[in-house]
Amino acid sequence: MYISRHLSKSRTGFVIAGLVAVFIYGCGTVSFPPAPASAAREDYKYVIGPGDVLNIVVWRNPELSMTVAVRPDGKVAAPLVEDLPALGKDPTTLARDIEKALSKFIRDAVVTVIVTGYGGGAYSEQIRVVGEATRPQVLSYKQHMTLLDVMIAVGGLTNFADGNRATILRGADGNKQYSVRLKDLVKRGDVSANVEMRPGDVLIIPQSWF
Repeated sequence: MYISRHLSKSRTGFVIAGLVAVFIYGCGTVSFPPAPASAAREDYKYVIGPGDVLNIVVWRNPELSMTVAVRPDGKVAAPLVEDLPALGKDPTTLARDIEKALSKFIRDAVVTVIVTGYGGGAYSEQIRVVGEATRPQVLSYKQHMTLLDVMIAVGGLTNFADGNRATILRGADGNKQYSVRLKDLVKRGDVSANVEMRPGDVLIIPQSWF
């Protein structure tokens, strides 16, 4: 029974590994539409993530004002406010939630929340770079962040990268995949290949077969 379960897990692992390999290093016969040049939303608001440091200011109540870090579970604790969810909220929304929690103790509480330290942001706000980048990594999204900004942060392409077969997997568009021309952008300085990124994008850089 143990051997059967072990073999089943092994086969499952190989299948998953194979799918990832095909996804990243596919044969190149599948074509995707080019990524739109402009993707950022003007109404973008930063979303609080684990590890962020927040300065909570309660007007006329300095004893309740303090700096707190967002815990790994996405919650914060402050005087008179315990285990309040902060993950996935923008600072203004969190401030209104704190005002509501304090209303049990203070009349007409006015709260301001300022993000003073960034822990990487919520997962939905991050840019992931996988494949043949010099330093594949997770980056914090910034408004109007471009593909060139991302490539500078990861140190460019490796010698084995097939940059013009790279793609962006965009969760904001229902996991739609777009083609990008990294080789033209990074190696040839073609700024027409530069596009804006969106929060949650995954940049996939395949390996060249030649």
